[in-house]
Amino acid sequence: MGKNVVQKIIDSHIVEGKPQCGTEVGIKIDQTLTQDATGTMAYLQFEALGFDKVKTEISVSYVDHNTIQEGFENADDHKYLRTVASRFGIRFSKPGNGICHQVHLERFGCPGKTLLGSDSHTPTGGGIGMISIGAGGLDVAVAMGGGPFYMTYPRVVKVELTGKLSPWVSAKDIILKVLQILSTKGNVGSIVEYGGEGVVALSVPQRATITNMGAELGVTTSVFPSDEITREFLEAQGRGACFVPITADEDAQYDRVITIDLSTLEPLAACPHSPGNIKTVRELSGTEVDQVLIGSCTNASYRDIMLVANALKGKRVASGTELGVACGSRQVMSMVSRNGALADIIESGARILELACGFCIGNSMAPRTNAVSVRTSNRNFFGRSGTSSADVYLVSPETAVAAALTGKFTDPRDLFSSEDYPKIELPSKFTIDDSMILEPSNDTSAEIYRGPNIGAPPSNDSCPDEIKGEVTIKVGDKITTDHIMPAGSRLKYRSNIPKYAEFVFEREAPGFSERALKNRENGIHNIIIAGESYGQGSSREHAAICPMYLGVKLVVAKSIERIHRANLINFGIIPAFFANEEDYERIDDGDKLEICNVRNALERDGELVLNNRTKGVEIKINAILTGREKEMILAGGLINATRNKK
Repeated sequence: MGKNVVQKIIDSHIVEGKPQCGTEVGIKIDQTLTQDATGTMAYLQFEALGFDKVKTEISVSYVDHNTIQEGFENADDHKYLRTVASRFGIRFSKPGNGICHQVHLERFGCPGKTLLGSDSHTPTGGGIGMISIGAGGLDVAVAMGGGPFYMTYPRVVKVELTGKLSPWVSAKDIILKVLQILSTKGNVGSIVEYGGEGVVALSVPQRATITNMGAELGVTTSVFPSDEITREFLEAQGRGACFVPITADEDAQYDRVITIDLSTLEPLAACPHSPGNIKTVRELSGTEVDQVLIGSCTNASYRDIMLVANALKGKRVASGTELGVACGSRQVMSMVSRNGALADIIESGARILELACGFCIGNSMAPRTNAVSVRTSNRNFFGRSGTSSADVYLVSPETAVAAALTGKFTDPRDLFSSEDYPKIELPSKFTIDDSMILEPSNDTSAEIYRGPNIGAPPSNDSCPDEIKGEVTIKVGDKITTDHIMPAGSRLKYRSNIPKYAEFVFEREAPGFSERALKNRENGIHNIIIAGESYGQGSSREHAAICPMYLGVKLVVAKSIERIHRANLINFGIIPAFFANEEDYERIDDGDKLEICNVRNALERDGELVLNNRTKGVEIKINAILTGREKEMILAGGLINATRNKK
């Protein structure tokens, strides 16, 4: 039997386990990336694990998230990142060079390679035929040290693309359609592979938009074949030597096949407050728009910015609407400034934003109270924009431009004719200037700078044999890592865990941190109860580190998303599931809970009995762990388990 693209790449990288669906395998990681919001802790963990240099083919440290330097904290972290990269053999992409996912796609990604990144949108690399996976920083630190990355051997869902996109319909509408079909939950343990005749009409930047936002499906990653389109892109980037063709065999098998006729698609929008809440733009037609923001790692490629410039040329942004545009990389900014496209954008009345994640993570451009903000980014979680009362919609660059020009939701096909649609051809050679990517010195004696905001990773105790605690918070479905650990202005404390922990569940329960810390000091274990898809969203491992610091020992949920579950285990927090989901209703905030013989039960089969002392009921929960995961949980986390072996 033949293999699909996913199997070809993963099978060639397996170093532990067998390629059997649903079983755990360890794979060799060829490349890693970090960004500054997660990278500081990742490198502190790399140091704590005792590694002396990176052992991957390529590891890159990017500064693209916390470029707003209000106070010393972010600038101090940037210098730490630069000095630690130089010492341990890591390339360093300076602030202003661009967003990690786009820069890595342009300058480092190679078909057939594996990439592990401490950012959930690392699957962008799937646009050039990589298996690119987002993970917590500790997993990335282990991979940089030469260790395998452990994952569930996946189910593979094929999205068969037929036909061709109509004018003013784009790749963003494809992934929004996939989100409408598959939703944001229930896809853990799967990888999406795109194929079919419709693939050949999609450029690498368009493919990367689709794989990037595939993270919102909750899948492990998404991937396109490596074909002639891939080769042309890599050659234009001066990297044709790394091209290898990778396509599915004719008799390849899939666990599910979804067919999408591209010619039938229309402009779509993800409505508040979920990337999976999809409507057509015509359904929203006439809704007034206060703010339009174009950019982020999802839609800030040369193709996207050129399309925006062409559509804006000679026109003015609506008087009551604010437009901001951010290129995804310095390469793109340089090219559109030289060819005059940037001037067309500026003359339309747009604000030119920094080459950074910026508005996507709530670090800038927060909208006004009760605003409608239309964005080309990938997440519209409640409060993520920095304004809790704002309604954020996710759309294509085409739809965003139409909203900016009219001041309201407008299907771009109703504003422009088919003949008006810009035919953006990718250049045969991109502008190449890697001067802002610093090569490492590899001097193992070089000094590493540590500012006063930078601390060591917090330690944890081994797993107790008896959990005696209380429900410190009970939350509902689709709680994201943004709900647990707010980003925006709080991110500057990411290397100072005691300070950052003050903001755990800040929006959900403002008193959580104080209450949890008091419990910890009094020897009371903190327990989190959750609904479906707990831990959606980013790879932000601080959503596990900070609760661990506050004394959280157990999370019981209906379901937990892949990256967050791994992060909980890495930091010694037991991830458990209700054996009967209806039992979720039998626990309330503040209930006193007990579990006896925890260690024995985890070592045996993971079946635990949770005794709700407040309500006088017993509830069965399951913490099904692999042998490796049991070892980590019992030790109190991955760092403890690693030290125990030495």
